[in-house]
Amino acid sequence: MTKTIPLVLTAATLALAPASADAKGCIKGAIAGGVAGHYAHHHAVMGAMGGCVAGHYLAKRQARAKAAAAATASKR
Repeated sequence: MTKTIPLVLTAATLALAPASADAKGCIKGAIAGGVAGHYAHHHAVMGAMGGCVAGHYLAKRQARAKAAAAATASKR
């Protein structure tokens, strides 16, 4: 019973995901989150999903900062 909950959550996440996803940062975050989740009471799948979301957010934030720096540099 308890092993079906992560499976159902994973299936629901994949079903709601957009068709063409930009996975920048997701792989690194998923690996780090999976390892951390494994050591936190064997929640590797949940850690990987959370790590993917966090990694994607951080990669997007870094890309925005880089674009803003490039725009500022081109104005000079």
